[in-house]
Amino acid sequence: MPTLKPLDHWTSMAESLDIRTDAFIDGSYTPAASGETFDAVSPRDGRVIAKVAAGDTEDVDRAVAAARRAFDDGRWAGMAPAKRKRLMVRFADLIRANAEEIALLTSLEMGKPIADAMNIDVPATANNIAWYGEAIDKLLDEMPFVDPGALALVTREPAGVVGAVVPWNFPLIMASWKLGPSLAAGCSVILKPAEQSPLSAIRIAELASEAGIPDGVFNVVPGLGPTAGQALGRHMDVDVVTFTGSTEVGRMFMRYASESNMKRVYLELGGKTANIVFPDAYDLAAAAAVSAWGIFFNQGEMCTAASRLLVHSDVHDEVIERVVKRAGKMPPGDPLDPETKMGAIVDAAQLEKVLGYVEIGRSEGATLLTGGGRAMEDTGGLYAEPTVFDGVSPSMRIAQEEIFGPVLSTLTFGSWEEAVEIANGTMYGLAASIWTRDLSVAHKTARALRAGTVWVNCFEEGDITVPFGGVKASGFGRDKSLHAFDKFMDLKTTWIKLDQ
Repeated sequence: MPTLKPLDHWTSMAESLDIRTDAFIDGSYTPAASGETFDAVSPRDGRVIAKVAAGDTEDVDRAVAAARRAFDDGRWAGMAPAKRKRLMVRFADLIRANAEEIALLTSLEMGKPIADAMNIDVPATANNIAWYGEAIDKLLDEMPFVDPGALALVTREPAGVVGAVVPWNFPLIMASWKLGPSLAAGCSVILKPAEQSPLSAIRIAELASEAGIPDGVFNVVPGLGPTAGQALGRHMDVDVVTFTGSTEVGRMFMRYASESNMKRVYLELGGKTANIVFPDAYDLAAAAAVSAWGIFFNQGEMCTAASRLLVHSDVHDEVIERVVKRAGKMPPGDPLDPETKMGAIVDAAQLEKVLGYVEIGRSEGATLLTGGGRAMEDTGGLYAEPTVFDGVSPSMRIAQEEIFGPVLSTLTFGSWEEAVEIANGTMYGLAASIWTRDLSVAHKTARALRAGTVWVNCFEEGDITVPFGGVKASGFGRDKSLHAFDKFMDLKTTWIKLDQ
């Protein structure tokens, strides 16, 4: 990874940053129709860094109307795939060219370490959009073998107008998982970013326009969930909603669809990842190090965070000792410092939730080994200590409910059957991880786990070529990979009777 510029570079840049704050509709920036705004507060120091247009029903109506016009007149859907590809690749190139600005916005708005924003978020966002752009002219339709007196064609057609609602923890990566395949498919899109992280999304809309993506094809409406989010979910002229966020809000979008036009809804929701260390793990030091990274990376604000560490009783003490030592090496720090490994919690409500779960863990009888408190309070920012609980039982709330913060629950098992029972014993089914040198155990366990992704001897590995999503209360549908096109395209059968 390239060497990052020092702290003073980022702080100086932050002071002079020209921040876009309006909605982006039909190719131009515009304030909310109501004139209302909401504060974008940086968790780095608690300062208001911008007042953002508070889009609501009228703004969503305008964006959907623009998207529908753009779709119906074919300015994008009717464009030759090779040309759409060139424009999407150009869009990706512009994101890379503006990497520092976009990374800084991401870091300021949600507290992510600048090193992660520069080295992970921005490159992944650009790569994802470019990858789907490059895939456009590689998709093939079908011509099944049928009766010789007929010709059958199965063609893919863009689904129409897409509402994409994304979370704040990876504001642009999650957006690119939706934008890439939906734009490549020929759809028009309204992106609704989380109210905690609207600034980076608002900025890239301008880059899409600069790349040549036609007006109305990509719109951004910032706003609050109960207003802008609900308006998008209930809109009678939106064909598809793709949502990443909490299970609670995911249920709302399903209800919105049933109460409006029965639009398709694809959900990627919460998780409670089981990270299972068997006694024959090839390298306990590596397992412990990755386990700590898996819960403290991105401040634990990940749906796949390795929040449940299941350790066999034979190796429990060694693994836990190593994890606690690792936690001590990952204190929270200034997100704009390139040396920071763990930044700020996104907002005051989320920090209160995290610290509340620490108290719940204590009250339930779990043993707090390290952390558990607020850090760096004198900065005005929102920071939580990396926290490790031991002696957690499967029924405890800290082992069942998604905390979305740097809080690890450690559970002990004695047999393979017990490990699988504990791992599957939550309502979630997003991801899991296994540490073993036995190939048979790895295969058998992966098959037994009810999870959309299972990592073996690693964690959070993969790229845009493989699908991502969950089962059970973690949602359905898949982001990433060529399979993501299925969400944004309809199959049409054309049956032609041939002249005999």
